[in-house]
Amino acid sequence: MFVGDLDKVVSLLLSLSGRLARVENALGSGEEQAPPPDEKRTLTEKRALLLRQHEDARELKDNLDRRERLVSGVMATQLDARGLDDYRHFVKMKSALVIEQRMLEDKVKLGEEQLKCLLDSLPPEQRPPL
Repeated sequence: MFVGDLDKVVSLLLSLSGRLARVENALGSGEEQAPPPDEKRTLTEKRALLLRQHEDARELKDNLDRRERLVSGVMATQLDARGLDDYRHFVKMKSALVIEQRMLEDKVKLGEEQLKCLLDSLPPEQRPPL
């Protein structure tokens, strides 16, 4: 149960961080590309909501870290030193792999968007059949 929750909380933090970064980028664009006042107000409200959600997710992560220490203590009584090391390595790698998976998914999405833009920029007669 702990490992499943770890996966969900790390994914939630990554998602919120990405969304927050996109909103802040939209708000922080140069004066010549600044959003209209209505859109800026909407983005500012969205940013405030995302900041609250991100803080809530950080609290979930802190609680999960406390649970991990408890689970690790129980595992220490049930496993030998090698098994405990394997468990701790697994928990560390789980988070790292979730982060890496998200980064790869983002790269694939970006590549697909770039490919679509490139195909759309071709004259219709030069576009490959899909």
